[in-house]
Amino acid sequence: MQDDLIIDVGVHRGEDTEFYLEKGFRVVGIEAYPPLYEAAQSRLRRYIDGGRLTLLNVAVSPTTSPVIFYANLDVSQFGTTSRDWARRNERWGTRSIEITVPGRRFEEILGEFGIPYYLKVDIEGADLLCVKALKPYRNKPRFISLESTKTSWDELLGEFALLRELGYDRFKVVQQQDVPLQTCPCPAREGRYVPHRFEEGATGLFGEEAPGEWLDEAEALKIYRRVFWYYRKFGDGGSMKKCRVGRAFMRLLGPRVGWYDTHAARQKS
Repeated sequence: MQDDLIIDVGVHRGEDTEFYLEKGFRVVGIEAYPPLYEAAQSRLRRYIDGGRLTLLNVAVSPTTSPVIFYANLDVSQFGTTSRDWARRNERWGTRSIEITVPGRRFEEILGEFGIPYYLKVDIEGADLLCVKALKPYRNKPRFISLESTKTSWDELLGEFALLRELGYDRFKVVQQQDVPLQTCPCPAREGRYVPHRFEEGATGLFGEEAPGEWLDEAEALKIYRRVFWYYRKFGDGGSMKKCRVGRAFMRLLGPRVGWYDTHAARQKS
C-alpha cells in the first residue's frame, strides 16, 4: 500500500480530486465521460504538470475493450455503463445519450499504479468491479468508500459480505446530502489541514475524518434498515408518491431522502 496515494474512481469535474491534492496526496483519477475528463484536466492542470495527478479517460469495465457509456444530459453525475441504471434515470425524467469510450479492467489499473491508501469509488452501478479487483492483493487500501444501494437489501448484504471478505471491519454510513455542510477538522487527521468547502455532489471527508463514529457491521446494517424503510416511504417510487395526499405531504414537509456512502476501514497491517 502506498500511504500517499489515493485512487479516485469517478472524478466528475475534479471536486474530490482537488481536495485530496490540497491535502498533499498523489492521485490517480478515473473519468469515463470525455467532457468531464477535459473539465477536470483544465481545473487541475497545475497538479498534472507537477506530476502529482494522473487522469485516465476510461470506464472501469470487466474487459479492456470499448464499452457503451450512457452520458446523462440533465444530471452529469448519473453517467453510467449500466443500461439498467440508464433506464432508471430515464424513469426519473432525465435523458441520456450513448457514446463509446475505452474500457479498462480495474485489476490492470491497480497493477500499473499500485494499492492506494484510500480508494474512493462512485461510478453509478459499477462500484463493486473496483472492490472485487482487490481480492488477489495481499495488501488492501486502508480505507474505501462507495455509494451503497438503497433499493435491494440482498445487494447491500452482498456489499458488506465482500468488504468483510477483504478484511474491512469498521464502517460509517454517510448521508451525502450533508457533504456541503462538512468542515475539515483542525488539526487534520488525514494529510494536512486545508479549509476546504465541499461542492454539491462531492464525496467529502474520508478516512479518520469522515463524519460519525466507526461501527461494526451489525450496527451499520441497523442504520441501513432505517434508510431502506425511509426510502420505501419517501424515495423515488416510494409509497408516499403514489397517492395525492402523500405527494402533498412531501411537497409541504420536503423529507430529505438523499443517498448514502459506505466508508470502510481495515486495521493497520
